[in-house]
Amino acid sequence: MEELLVQISNFGFPIVVSAYLLIRIEKKLSDLSFNINELARAIDVLSLKRDS
Repeated sequence: MEELLVQISNFGFPIVVSAYLLIRIEKKLSDLSFNINELARAIDVLSLKRDS
């Protein structure tokens, strides 16, 4: 906790908050991107089955 307060005083509150949020949501964004691609593939497969 003390290290966080030192970083806030050194770099400024907005920079520290932005960095924290970017680090925290990076994996979630990656997972979301992967799932969107999987959904697109599933839709393609279903449309091919329907057209057959």
